[in-house]
Amino acid sequence: MEPKVEIRRLSDLLPASARSSVKILSKAEQQKVIDVFLPLPWHRERLIYINFDLWRNLTKAQRDLLLLRTVSWLIEVRWFKPDIYQGVVLIGLFGGLIESAQGDAVGVVTSAGLSAIAILKILRNNRSQESEIAADLAAISLVQRRGYSEPQAAEHLLKAIEAVAKVEKRSTLSFIELIRTQNLRTIAGFLELVDS
Repeated sequence: MEPKVEIRRLSDLLPASARSSVKILSKAEQQKVIDVFLPLPWHRERLIYINFDLWRNLTKAQRDLLLLRTVSWLIEVRWFKPDIYQGVVLIGLFGGLIESAQGDAVGVVTSAGLSAIAILKILRNNRSQESEIAADLAAISLVQRRGYSEPQAAEHLLKAIEAVAKVEKRSTLSFIELIRTQNLRTIAGFLELVDS
């Protein structure tokens, strides 16, 4: 598999909303098949790193779903959406400036701590199981426009998650991956048989 050809194919697969901001790069030295970092608010580009030596072990459908799922997660990362935590960050920063102008060290530390706690909560929300499952559902929705049915797409993504763990030589899935696979099994229509 020629990385440049695959990058061009994957770039054509990107949804229109992501084409201007998402960039796919080859990174042969990484241990993961596909990797992204939480994009910082001041970075316009959203980078996806792929180890093409590992990537080639997945089927085309699995690669497509894995990329679209990653892109869906990336474009949903929002630092500046109106909610309580962004408000707390702003209040903490504003309060810190006022306290610093007044020379109140305790007020500055309190304001900085309040802002730091709110920023950590924003980071956790962007990596929560809800955001991960929402990215799976968005990818399934995107790929349906390309001819897959919902159960087929869920099955390909499910198999991609399992294949990635195998290719990366991990013996088990992470907790969030287990939750995601259970959700995808439900969408794909797989029923778990329980002995009574």
